[in-house]
Amino acid sequence: MRHFPGMNPYLEGYLFADLHSALASRIRALLTPLLRPRYAARLEVSVMQDAGPTEDLGILYPDVEVVTTSVRTSETRDADINFTPATLTLPPPVQVRIPTVEVREVKANRLVTCIEILSYANKRQPGFDQYLQKRQRLLQAGVHLVEIDLIRRGNRPIADAQIPTSHYRITVTRANDRVAVWTLQLPDTLPTIPIPLLPPDPEVPLNLAQAIAQVYAEADYDLTIDYTRQPPPPLLSDAEQQWLKTVIEAGIALNNQD
Repeated sequence: MRHFPGMNPYLEGYLFADLHSALASRIRALLTPLLRPRYAARLEVSVMQDAGPTEDLGILYPDVEVVTTSVRTSETRDADINFTPATLTLPPPVQVRIPTVEVREVKANRLVTCIEILSYANKRQPGFDQYLQKRQRLLQAGVHLVEIDLIRRGNRPIADAQIPTSHYRITVTRANDRVAVWTLQLPDTLPTIPIPLLPPDPEVPLNLAQAIAQVYAEADYDLTIDYTRQPPPPLLSDAEQQWLKTVIEAGIALNNQD
């Protein structure tokens, strides 16, 4: 359903890996003509182990299963049934490919700006600590850091009581330690954010709403999503569910007109 004003919460399940990769490629495509000729946008892919809660693994990685079995050993006349302890087969950690967009100064191949689209593996242990270490290394090296967090669950890289609670968050941390934060709720349109470069070069704009809209159009996620079901956790409030119902009904009406 392409008419969501911002992030579609149904994409926070097993489709998020596809969205992650497609959005990174789309961001590179949008930035490339704005960066030439001094800079270039490159995709860097890292591999992390994700060993989150079993219920999350089932939502995110449908091929992963947790199997439990129990065996009845005796049954009394009063129907007091005894069982052996359940046998639990835990899934192994899942390897997750995480794309990052890097803006590099062409002449020296210098990393200037890192654009991170946060994944589930980034936002929970043990990957969260690893991400915080990477984040610290980038900032200590004088690299600008753009963090796009389109997942409602998990830890936030910046924990500050002054930042309002929100479903989604976008942060631009410049090399001079100036931080800009966008806090977004489900109905909010994704903003156009600045991508900082080396001084004295001006920042270039990244239109996230345009990027997401183009990914939606290319991917046809509607063919896969079942909008009669609830989106992935966490549960929405009554007001949020009513808003979601209105958006879905409006989308169905538009589709019927096409």
